[in-house]
Amino acid sequence: MREGPGDVETVAAQTELKPAAALRLLRAAAALRLLKAMPGGRFALDDLGAAVLGNPGVAAFVEHHDLLYADLADPVALLRGEGQTRLSQFWPYANQPSPEGGAEGDEGSAAYSALMSKTQGLIAEAVLDAYPFATRRRLLDVGGGDGEFAAAAAQKFPGLEITLFDLPSVAERARAKLTELGLQQRVTVVGGDMLSDPLPEGADVATLVRVLHDHDDDEARAILAAVRGALPRKGEIVVAEPMAGIRGAEPVGDAYFGFYLLAMGRGRARTPDEIGALLKQAGFARPLSLRTPNPFAVSVVTAFRL
Repeated sequence: MREGPGDVETVAAQTELKPAAALRLLRAAAALRLLKAMPGGRFALDDLGAAVLGNPGVAAFVEHHDLLYADLADPVALLRGEGQTRLSQFWPYANQPSPEGGAEGDEGSAAYSALMSKTQGLIAEAVLDAYPFATRRRLLDVGGGDGEFAAAAAQKFPGLEITLFDLPSVAERARAKLTELGLQQRVTVVGGDMLSDPLPEGADVATLVRVLHDHDDDEARAILAAVRGALPRKGEIVVAEPMAGIRGAEPVGDAYFGFYLLAMGRGRARTPDEIGALLKQAGFARPLSLRTPNPFAVSVVTAFRL
């Protein structure tokens, strides 16, 4: 439908389906608001379908979901924690990854880094619009992946100095990407483990973009404590990720991420209040929820270091 409306016969020929099967597919897509039925038996892209085509990260996640569907084949076994899941094998940090530098660790981190990079654009734009980064001097992006968010921040806020911190193998990919974009002088890349290594100091704002929900509460507290230790007094933390309990976005935070993170083997989607409580336990004050243009994709909670 990218090129324009089509009828059942045309779609059947393009997809090598029988007309009855093509009609079933088209009607299902229309029920999901990806397409809309038009007079004369034709179908065209609806707004949601156009949005999917306009954001390549959506397609990347759809293709990735064969792993989740496999894990949901027996949802009761998943809830009981029986057996190893496909998603826990895909995300190498979910269940004690192989040592950094090994072939398995490199290939695994490359796969998840690629997926995160493809889906980070929409997230980065929403976070950068929600928080006034222009009022800050230096940003520490913890768990910054291959540099997609850091690059977007550097391009949008030329006066902002940025340090990216992630696992060494991931940091190497970030360094290469930022150099390719000509941002190597603007963004410093540091490799390490946020759960065991000290974080770089000197920033007055730190971001955790799609990081905290991948960790259980004890690890989340450790990460927040490490961020607090790297920030000066009144430095600010920005937690940005899909959250539970967001009005209108409950299917994403509570249903989708509820089971996705269960299959991944660690972490959970938290409400803004739950994140605020973790922040207070870690030594932050005045947690505040910020509005984002797309709460289905990301919500934001900020707090100040005491």
